[in-house]
Amino acid sequence: MTPLALALSLALQAAPAPQKAPPPKPAAPAKTVSTPTTPEDLTAATRAWHEQRIQRLQSEEGWLTLVGLFWLKEGEQTAGSAPESELDFPAGTPAKLGTFTRKGNTVSFQPASGVQFTRNNAPFTGGELKTDEKGSPDVVKLGSLNFQVILRGDKLGVRVKDSQAQARKQFHGIETYPASPTWRVTARFEPSATPRTLQVPNVLGTTEEMKAPGTLVFTMDGKEYRLTPVEEEGSNQLFIIFADETNRDATYGAGRFLYSDMPKDGQVVLDFNRSYNPPCAFTRFATCPLPPRGNRLALRVEAGEKRYGDH
Repeated sequence: MTPLALALSLALQAAPAPQKAPPPKPAAPAKTVSTPTTPEDLTAATRAWHEQRIQRLQSEEGWLTLVGLFWLKEGEQTAGSAPESELDFPAGTPAKLGTFTRKGNTVSFQPASGVQFTRNNAPFTGGELKTDEKGSPDVVKLGSLNFQVILRGDKLGVRVKDSQAQARKQFHGIETYPASPTWRVTARFEPSATPRTLQVPNVLGTTEEMKAPGTLVFTMDGKEYRLTPVEEEGSNQLFIIFADETNRDATYGAGRFLYSDMPKDGQVVLDFNRSYNPPCAFTRFATCPLPPRGNRLALRVEAGEKRYGDH
Protein backbone atom coordinates (compact mmCIF):
# COMPACT_ATOMS: atom_id res chain seq x y z
CA MET A 1 0.00 0.00 0.00
CA THR A 2 1.34 3.44 -0.89
CA PRO A 3 1.89 6.08 1.84
CA LEU A 4 -1.13 7.97 0.50
CA ALA A 5 -3.47 4.99 0.70
CA LEU A 6 -2.14 4.11 4.16
CA ALA A 7 -2.69 7.66 5.37
CA LEU A 8 -6.21 7.70 4.01
CA SER A 9 -6.96 4.34 5.60
CA LEU A 10 -5.76 5.61 8.97
CA ALA A 11 -7.87 8.73 8.54
CA LEU A 12 -10.96 6.56 8.57
CA GLN A 13 -10.45 5.84 12.24
CA ALA A 14 -11.32 9.36 13.38
CA ALA A 15 -13.42 12.04 11.73
CA PRO A 16 -12.04 15.58 12.10
CA ALA A 17 -13.94 18.44 13.65
CA PRO A 18 -16.86 19.70 11.54
CA GLN A 19 -16.63 22.88 9.53
CA LYS A 20 -18.85 24.54 6.99
CA ALA A 21 -18.30 23.62 3.38
CA PRO A 22 -19.94 24.30 0.02
CA PRO A 23 -22.32 21.75 -1.48
CA PRO A 24 -20.34 18.59 -2.32
CA LYS A 25 -19.27 17.99 -5.89
CA PRO A 26 -20.42 14.81 -7.65
CA ALA A 27 -17.86 12.04 -7.28
CA ALA A 28 -18.70 10.60 -10.70
CA PRO A 29 -21.57 10.47 -13.18
CA ALA A 30 -24.18 8.12 -11.75
CA LYS A 31 -26.06 5.56 -13.80
CA THR A 32 -29.42 4.02 -13.01
CA VAL A 33 -29.12 0.45 -11.77
CA SER A 34 -30.73 -1.96 -14.23
CA THR A 35 -32.68 -5.04 -13.09
CA PRO A 36 -30.89 -8.24 -14.16
CA THR A 37 -33.06 -11.35 -13.92
CA THR A 38 -30.37 -14.05 -14.25
CA PRO A 39 -26.68 -14.40 -13.30
CA GLU A 40 -25.84 -14.05 -16.98
CA ASP A 41 -27.86 -10.83 -17.21
CA LEU A 42 -26.08 -9.53 -14.11
CA THR A 43 -22.67 -10.29 -15.58
CA ALA A 44 -23.54 -8.56 -18.85
CA ALA A 45 -25.08 -5.53 -17.14
CA THR A 46 -22.12 -5.16 -14.79
CA ARG A 47 -19.67 -5.44 -17.67
CA ALA A 48 -21.53 -2.76 -19.65
CA TRP A 49 -21.64 -0.47 -16.61
CA HIS A 50 -17.92 -0.90 -15.96
CA GLU A 51 -17.03 -0.23 -19.59
CA GLN A 52 -18.86 3.10 -19.34
CA ARG A 53 -17.10 3.82 -16.06
CA ILE A 54 -13.69 3.20 -17.70
CA GLN A 55 -14.61 5.41 -20.66
CA ARG A 56 -15.39 8.29 -18.30
CA LEU A 57 -12.19 7.72 -16.37
CA GLN A 58 -10.12 7.71 -19.58
CA SER A 59 -11.83 10.70 -21.17
CA GLU A 60 -10.03 14.01 -21.75
CA GLU A 61 -11.73 15.36 -18.61
CA GLY A 62 -11.40 12.18 -16.55
CA TRP A 63 -9.47 11.81 -13.31
CA LEU A 64 -6.48 10.27 -15.10
CA THR A 65 -5.70 13.68 -16.58
CA LEU A 66 -5.25 15.37 -13.18
CA VAL A 67 -1.65 16.62 -12.87
CA GLY A 68 -1.73 19.34 -10.23
CA LEU A 69 -3.57 20.97 -7.34
CA PHE A 70 -2.39 24.26 -5.83
CA TRP A 71 -4.00 25.88 -2.78
CA LEU A 72 -4.04 29.66 -3.03
CA LYS A 73 -3.05 32.03 -0.27
CA GLU A 74 -4.32 35.59 -0.06
CA GLY A 75 -2.74 37.90 -2.63
CA GLU A 76 -0.72 37.24 -5.78
CA GLN A 77 1.05 34.00 -6.74
CA THR A 78 3.02 33.44 -9.93
CA ALA A 79 2.47 30.24 -11.90
CA GLY A 80 4.58 28.36 -14.44
CA SER A 81 7.24 25.68 -14.86
CA ALA A 82 10.12 28.01 -13.91
CA PRO A 83 11.80 27.05 -10.60
CA GLU A 84 11.01 30.45 -9.10
CA SER A 85 7.25 30.07 -9.72
CA GLU A 86 5.16 30.01 -6.57
CA LEU A 87 2.74 27.57 -8.23
CA ASP A 88 4.96 24.94 -9.84
CA PHE A 89 3.05 23.82 -12.94
CA PRO A 90 4.12 20.60 -14.72
CA ALA A 91 7.15 20.50 -17.00
CA GLY A 92 6.27 21.37 -20.57
CA THR A 93 4.09 24.36 -19.66
CA PRO A 94 5.49 27.87 -20.20
CA ALA A 95 8.12 28.97 -17.70
CA LYS A 96 5.94 31.98 -16.94
CA LEU A 97 2.28 31.10 -17.21
CA GLY A 98 0.67 34.02 -15.42
CA THR A 99 -0.40 35.29 -12.01
CA PHE A 100 -3.27 34.18 -9.77
CA THR A 101 -4.68 36.67 -7.28
CA ARG A 102 -6.90 35.64 -4.38
CA LYS A 103 -9.04 38.20 -2.59
CA GLY A 104 -11.20 36.49 -0.01
CA ASN A 105 -13.31 33.97 -1.89
CA THR A 106 -12.62 35.37 -5.35
CA VAL A 107 -9.78 34.44 -7.69
CA SER A 108 -8.55 36.19 -10.82
CA PHE A 109 -5.87 35.16 -13.32
CA GLN A 110 -3.68 37.34 -15.49
CA PRO A 111 -1.86 35.49 -18.30
CA ALA A 112 1.82 36.22 -18.82
CA SER A 113 2.77 38.27 -21.87
CA GLY A 114 2.55 36.25 -25.08
CA VAL A 115 0.69 33.27 -23.57
CA GLN A 116 -2.71 32.82 -25.22
CA PHE A 117 -5.46 31.12 -23.23
CA THR A 118 -9.12 30.40 -23.79
CA ARG A 119 -11.81 30.47 -21.12
CA ASN A 120 -14.83 28.28 -21.79
CA ASN A 121 -13.59 28.01 -25.40
CA ALA A 122 -13.39 31.81 -25.96
CA PRO A 123 -10.20 33.94 -25.96
CA PHE A 124 -9.20 34.92 -22.43
CA THR A 125 -6.95 37.87 -21.62
CA GLY A 126 -7.46 37.84 -17.87
CA GLY A 127 -10.06 38.44 -15.18
CA GLU A 128 -12.03 36.83 -12.36
CA LEU A 129 -12.66 33.07 -12.54
CA LYS A 130 -15.87 31.41 -11.45
CA THR A 131 -15.22 28.59 -8.96
CA ASP A 132 -16.94 25.18 -8.82
CA GLU A 133 -19.00 26.25 -5.80
CA LYS A 134 -22.19 25.95 -7.86
CA GLY A 135 -20.99 23.17 -10.13
CA SER A 136 -19.97 25.04 -13.32
CA PRO A 137 -16.49 26.56 -12.94
CA ASP A 138 -14.68 28.51 -15.62
CA VAL A 139 -12.26 26.27 -17.52
CA VAL A 140 -9.10 27.96 -18.78
CA LYS A 141 -7.14 26.12 -21.49
CA LEU A 142 -3.70 26.23 -23.05
CA GLY A 143 -3.00 23.42 -25.51
CA SER A 144 -3.57 20.07 -23.80
CA LEU A 145 -3.53 21.77 -20.39
CA ASN A 146 -6.55 23.21 -18.58
CA PHE A 147 -7.29 24.46 -15.10
CA GLN A 148 -10.20 25.56 -12.94
CA VAL A 149 -10.65 26.98 -9.46
CA ILE A 150 -12.20 24.74 -6.78
CA LEU A 151 -13.64 25.72 -3.40
CA ARG A 152 -13.32 23.30 -0.47
CA GLY A 153 -14.49 24.77 2.81
CA ASP A 154 -12.43 27.94 3.17
CA LYS A 155 -9.75 26.66 0.79
CA LEU A 156 -9.48 27.84 -2.82
CA GLY A 157 -7.33 25.79 -5.16
CA VAL A 158 -6.30 25.57 -8.80
CA ARG A 159 -6.98 22.10 -10.24
CA VAL A 160 -4.82 21.33 -13.28
CA LYS A 161 -5.51 18.69 -15.93
CA ASP A 162 -3.56 17.58 -18.98
CA SER A 163 -5.12 15.38 -21.66
CA GLN A 164 -1.60 14.09 -22.43
CA ALA A 165 -0.92 13.06 -18.82
CA GLN A 166 1.21 9.94 -18.36
CA ALA A 167 -1.39 8.40 -16.05
CA ARG A 168 -3.90 8.53 -18.88
CA LYS A 169 -1.48 7.22 -21.50
CA GLN A 170 -0.32 4.36 -19.29
CA PHE A 171 -3.71 3.33 -17.89
CA HIS A 172 -4.10 -0.45 -18.03
CA GLY A 173 -7.61 -1.02 -16.73
CA ILE A 174 -8.95 -1.99 -13.30
CA GLU A 175 -9.29 -5.55 -12.09
CA THR A 176 -12.72 -6.46 -10.69
CA TYR A 177 -14.33 -9.27 -8.78
CA PRO A 178 -16.62 -11.51 -10.87
CA ALA A 179 -20.19 -10.21 -10.81
CA SER A 180 -22.28 -12.17 -8.33
CA PRO A 181 -25.99 -12.10 -7.37
CA THR A 182 -24.81 -12.53 -3.77
CA TRP A 183 -23.67 -8.91 -3.76
CA ARG A 184 -26.82 -7.46 -5.27
CA VAL A 185 -28.82 -7.04 -2.09
CA THR A 186 -32.08 -5.38 -1.17
CA ALA A 187 -31.82 -3.01 1.78
CA ARG A 188 -34.59 -1.64 3.97
CA PHE A 189 -34.67 2.15 3.94
CA GLU A 190 -35.27 3.78 7.31
CA PRO A 191 -35.95 7.48 6.67
CA SER A 192 -34.75 10.12 9.12
CA ALA A 193 -37.54 11.47 11.29
CA THR A 194 -36.24 15.02 10.80
CA PRO A 195 -33.91 16.61 8.22
CA ARG A 196 -30.38 15.49 8.97
CA THR A 197 -26.88 16.36 7.79
CA LEU A 198 -23.85 14.11 8.01
CA GLN A 199 -20.27 15.25 8.60
CA VAL A 200 -18.26 13.53 5.86
CA PRO A 201 -14.46 13.65 6.29
CA ASN A 202 -12.17 14.15 3.31
CA VAL A 203 -8.49 13.75 2.48
CA LEU A 204 -7.85 17.43 3.24
CA GLY A 205 -8.48 16.79 6.93
CA THR A 206 -11.72 18.77 6.91
CA THR A 207 -15.37 17.71 6.68
CA GLU A 208 -18.29 18.45 4.39
CA GLU A 209 -21.90 18.67 5.49
CA MET A 210 -24.02 16.40 3.30
CA LYS A 211 -27.72 15.62 3.44
CA ALA A 212 -28.44 12.19 4.92
CA PRO A 213 -32.03 11.11 4.17
CA GLY A 214 -31.96 7.97 6.29
CA THR A 215 -30.29 4.61 6.86
CA LEU A 216 -29.95 1.50 4.67
CA VAL A 217 -30.26 -1.83 6.51
CA PHE A 218 -29.36 -5.12 4.84
CA THR A 219 -28.49 -8.68 5.85
CA MET A 220 -25.54 -10.85 4.76
CA ASP A 221 -25.03 -14.37 6.07
CA GLY A 222 -27.61 -13.80 8.77
CA LYS A 223 -26.00 -10.62 10.13
CA GLU A 224 -27.47 -7.13 9.85
CA TYR A 225 -25.44 -4.22 8.52
CA ARG A 226 -26.19 -0.51 8.20
CA LEU A 227 -24.99 2.21 5.86
CA THR A 228 -25.79 5.90 5.77
CA PRO A 229 -26.16 7.28 2.23
CA VAL A 230 -25.97 10.96 1.34
CA GLU A 231 -27.61 13.09 -1.31
CA GLU A 232 -25.69 15.28 -3.75
CA GLU A 233 -27.09 18.51 -5.09
CA GLY A 234 -28.65 17.95 -8.51
CA SER A 235 -28.52 14.14 -8.27
CA ASN A 236 -31.50 11.78 -8.24
CA GLN A 237 -29.55 8.93 -6.64
CA LEU A 238 -28.16 8.00 -3.25
CA PHE A 239 -24.37 8.16 -2.81
CA ILE A 240 -22.73 5.65 -0.45
CA ILE A 241 -19.12 6.08 0.71
CA PHE A 242 -18.13 2.89 2.49
CA ALA A 243 -15.20 0.84 3.73
CA ASP A 244 -14.95 -2.89 4.35
CA GLU A 245 -12.39 -5.52 5.30
CA THR A 246 -11.12 -6.03 1.74
CA ASN A 247 -9.54 -2.57 1.99
CA ARG A 248 -6.69 -4.19 3.92
CA ASP A 249 -5.43 -6.36 1.09
CA ALA A 250 -7.52 -6.39 -2.08
CA THR A 251 -9.36 -3.10 -2.61
CA TYR A 252 -8.40 0.55 -2.23
CA GLY A 253 -7.29 1.23 1.34
CA ALA A 254 -9.48 4.30 1.89
CA GLY A 255 -12.77 2.72 0.83
CA ARG A 256 -14.97 2.78 -2.24
CA PHE A 257 -18.01 4.55 -3.72
CA LEU A 258 -21.43 3.21 -4.69
CA TYR A 259 -24.58 4.76 -6.10
CA SER A 260 -28.12 3.41 -5.82
CA ASP A 261 -31.54 4.46 -7.00
CA MET A 262 -33.80 6.31 -4.59
CA PRO A 263 -36.01 4.24 -2.24
CA LYS A 264 -39.05 2.58 -3.74
CA ASP A 265 -41.68 1.11 -1.45
CA GLY A 266 -39.24 1.44 1.44
CA GLN A 267 -36.48 -0.55 -0.28
CA VAL A 268 -33.19 0.19 -2.02
CA VAL A 269 -31.13 -2.14 -4.21
CA LEU A 270 -27.44 -2.08 -3.30
CA ASP A 271 -25.47 -3.56 -6.18
CA PHE A 272 -22.00 -3.88 -4.68
CA ASN A 273 -20.85 -5.27 -8.04
CA ARG A 274 -20.78 -1.59 -9.04
CA SER A 275 -18.56 -0.47 -6.17
CA TYR A 276 -15.71 1.59 -7.58
CA ASN A 277 -12.49 3.31 -6.59
CA PRO A 278 -12.49 7.01 -5.66
CA PRO A 279 -10.35 9.42 -7.71
CA CYS A 280 -7.64 9.35 -5.03
CA ALA A 281 -6.88 5.77 -6.09
CA PHE A 282 -5.40 7.22 -9.30
CA THR A 283 -4.00 10.63 -8.35
CA ARG A 284 -2.74 12.44 -5.26
CA PHE A 285 -4.30 15.66 -6.56
CA ALA A 286 -7.95 14.68 -5.92
CA THR A 287 -9.97 15.84 -2.87
CA CYS A 288 -11.91 12.68 -2.08
CA PRO A 289 -14.50 12.20 0.66
CA LEU A 290 -13.84 9.36 3.10
CA PRO A 291 -16.35 6.94 4.63
CA PRO A 292 -18.20 8.67 7.48
CA ARG A 293 -18.49 7.12 10.91
CA GLY A 294 -20.68 4.05 10.80
CA ASN A 295 -19.97 3.24 7.14
CA ARG A 296 -17.16 0.77 7.83
CA LEU A 297 -18.60 -2.70 7.27
CA ALA A 298 -17.28 -5.58 9.36
CA LEU A 299 -17.29 -7.98 6.42
CA ARG A 300 -15.43 -8.55 3.17
CA VAL A 301 -17.33 -7.05 0.25
CA GLU A 302 -15.72 -9.13 -2.47
CA ALA A 303 -17.45 -7.32 -5.29
CA GLY A 304 -16.75 -4.40 -7.59
CA GLU A 305 -13.39 -2.85 -8.37
CA LYS A 306 -10.16 -4.08 -6.82
CA ARG A 307 -7.08 -2.03 -6.00
CA TYR A 308 -5.45 -0.17 -8.90
CA GLY A 309 -1.69 -0.63 -9.20
CA ASP A 310 0.02 -0.33 -5.81
CA HIS A 311 -2.69 1.90 -4.26
